[in-house]
Amino acid sequence: MKKIILTLAAVLGLTMGSAFAAGGGIPLDKAPGKTNDLASLQNGAKIFVNYCLNCHSAAFMRFNRLKDIGLTDQQVKDNLLFTTDKVGETMKAAIDPKQAKAWFGANPPDLTVIARSRAGAGGPGADYLYTYLRTYYRDENKPTGWNNLVFPNVGMPHVLWELQGDRRPVFEEHESHGSKTQVFKGWEQVRPGLMTPLQYDQAIGDLVNYMQWMAEPAQNTRKRVGVWVLIFLGVFTIIAWRLNAAFWKDVK
Repeated sequence: MKKIILTLAAVLGLTMGSAFAAGGGIPLDKAPGKTNDLASLQNGAKIFVNYCLNCHSAAFMRFNRLKDIGLTDQQVKDNLLFTTDKVGETMKAAIDPKQAKAWFGANPPDLTVIARSRAGAGGPGADYLYTYLRTYYRDENKPTGWNNLVFPNVGMPHVLWELQGDRRPVFEEHESHGSKTQVFKGWEQVRPGLMTPLQYDQAIGDLVNYMQWMAEPAQNTRKRVGVWVLIFLGVFTIIAWRLNAAFWKDVK
């Protein structure tokens, strides 16, 4: 099973960058956005290490930074480290970069800030990732056997297919001004996965939460401090306004 995941992840590495650079053809679903939910972040970190870190690095994130989401060094060692890794090291891909470049012609992209880099007019980067990872479907006409609604003709395989199972998109034909278009209506489950659809969506939500947190670990502190700064400025504005009125009340 580990070899299968590594093989799929290697192929994923070739196409993740191009897939993340593309726009979506359907409206993006709203990601959970629970970057302060420690249980969600911990589960997301586990999924990231098991399914993403085989091929992709997170070179700007150290394992010991996971203490910020409630994990101890021992828990990180026991559950999230490979044999040769140390807690103080950065999250390096299991695959050798030189071999990856020799085999596939390019190194897999780093995912540290992918949740921030994918933000655009269509929505936050977390929404893109959340929708992208949940809209894979079987397409035997593609080399990998998979396609994606957010990124049509994607070259990246569905590495989480065992969890989600096989699904088929359901389209409805609409005619407007003499032209016919296919409108996405929903999904039909062809073969169940190890998880129910709800469980899979929750798992992807946890993974995206972690990737969103990883892109800026201090974001919750920044927002919290920002609120207090705005409150202080509001109170200070009122005080300054009243002082100004008191100083100039006798001046005509």
